[in-house]
Amino acid sequence: MTEDCVGNSVVLVTGGASGVGRVIAESFIAKGTSVHIFDASQDHIDHFLGANQTASASLCDVGLPDQVDAAFDDFSSRYDRLDVLVNNAGVAGPAGAVEDLDVDGWDKCIGVNLSGTFYVTRKAIPLLKAQRKAAIINLASNAGLFGCPHRSPYVASKWGMIGLTKTWAMELGPHNIRVNAVCPTSVEGDRINTVIEQDAARRGLTAEEIRNVYQRQSSMRTFVSAEDVADMVFFLASDNARRISGQAIAVDGHTETLSNWLDHK
Repeated sequence: MTEDCVGNSVVLVTGGASGVGRVIAESFIAKGTSVHIFDASQDHIDHFLGANQTASASLCDVGLPDQVDAAFDDFSSRYDRLDVLVNNAGVAGPAGAVEDLDVDGWDKCIGVNLSGTFYVTRKAIPLLKAQRKAAIINLASNAGLFGCPHRSPYVASKWGMIGLTKTWAMELGPHNIRVNAVCPTSVEGDRINTVIEQDAARRGLTAEEIRNVYQRQSSMRTFVSAEDVADMVFFLASDNARRISGQAIAVDGHTETLSNWLDHK
């Protein structure tokens, strides 16, 4: 898919009504692509559709397979094709030492991030195969490349997504379906701000101190923007990436470590 042919394509973005997912969805819309989103919040969907009237949406918690099935029924009533699937829906999950984590928090994080990716993809594959050329982009994380102390559920889910990416690239390559993962560092916005505030409270530090520690983890000493992530997603969906598959590509200013904040006692 190049910019001169996106108008013939249909893209599905999960968790597409807010945050990074919304920026990804709107980047495709701006290029003339037909975009459908799944999202678990009706309020977020209403705001998204109000601003993007050419798009469509289904209310769906991807962690619930019955809702995924219903959302695909809705999708299929609107479109007869699917060219690109972006598995973006996810939650941060609980933070804390492994012995302090509760089972419900673990199950919710794995259920949305990892199982949700599976539930959506298994329904999308017949549509993608029918196109004879398609792409799946999974939103993983650099935490799935390095690990990250006190984030066990999130890390496990993102590490698993990278494993699925490589496995599905093997399975689907003969059908000319490319599968890649994008692995951002912390993305500026409400979600990382909440994580920082929780970490600061737990450690008795200020939010600014925690932010500085996080940013010091990358060579470029920065977080990334949602637009940075969306640009990589569009590239991987495009014909410019037609021979790229099975990759976990970091968008992170070169992460050096995700553990140096342990120096702060």
